[in-house]
Amino acid sequence: MPNTTIAQAKTLFLESFKLPRSTNTLQTYRKALETFLNMLATQQIDPYNFPIAELTENSVAHFVDYMKNLSPATESLYLQVIKSFFEFLDAERLATVNLSRVRMLIRQRTRRSRRQSMPYPEKDIKHLIQFMSNVQNVSKLDINAFDNIEMRKLRDRALILTLADTGLRVDEICKLRSGDIDWAASRATLSGRGNKQAVVRFSTRAKDALKDYLSIRAPLDLETGRTLSSLPLFARHDKGVGKKIKPITTTTCRNIVTDRVREVLGNEAVGSITPYSFLHYFVTTILRSTGNLKLAQELARHSNIQVTQRYAHLSDDELDKGYYEIFEHLKG
Repeated sequence: MPNTTIAQAKTLFLESFKLPRSTNTLQTYRKALETFLNMLATQQIDPYNFPIAELTENSVAHFVDYMKNLSPATESLYLQVIKSFFEFLDAERLATVNLSRVRMLIRQRTRRSRRQSMPYPEKDIKHLIQFMSNVQNVSKLDINAFDNIEMRKLRDRALILTLADTGLRVDEICKLRSGDIDWAASRATLSGRGNKQAVVRFSTRAKDALKDYLSIRAPLDLETGRTLSSLPLFARHDKGVGKKIKPITTTTCRNIVTDRVREVLGNEAVGSITPYSFLHYFVTTILRSTGNLKLAQELARHSNIQVTQRYAHLSDDELDKGYYEIFEHLKG
């Protein structure tokens, strides 16, 4: 398309991504490109009149400077969008692009995101799990006098113990149905991307907590008229749903953890423990009990063992104990 402007090229690029991309992804792409066009305007380049064919790779370097007030993670994300944009221009022959130079500029100038390494709150997580394990702290299990408060307590207990003992991710736990669990075998089979299946094991305490919760929820389940196996394993019990059985959302799951952390550990602990913290606990528990990195990788369903290795941390006390057990008995 001769004389295509930068703004028109942007529209064509976004149109090409509509079908294979989610709404959230499209919004991110659009925001990145709008930021890029705003940067061009500061360089005295009018995106609505400037021909895309005359845009050079130097604009990538200017874009990096323009984003210095954004977080490194956002900067990296936006640069990947711009790289895709230049690849689109080249593929559609809207501009002659030196893609190698584009990639080099991005590689050289992108800031590295520095993750804040928060200490693993091991004692607090164990205390929370122990508190939730004790059914007396949660409910008297009076099934004949159940209410939403009682169900929420039992649901939250089952949720936290399931997170701690299975390695399930938040989105996975929200999608689980009652029929997904083989109660006799203490496992569930999950369907992942590319029709791949994964097996998740359940501990006795997680199963018992789930059975307590589902027992007290049974009258509501029966009122739905649906097969019990098709109902969500974890349901919402707020005023918005009444007596309907609707699955919890990822936001609900995070709120449950936040509320129970506040209840058991106090306001100062809020934010230090999230649903992800229980995956950390799960992997760390396996490693400390067995020392078997491959076993931890398989049970946590990590595709890369290097991810599992991040959890293989030891405290100073454990290092001291291990060192002296090995070396103190040696003779000179």
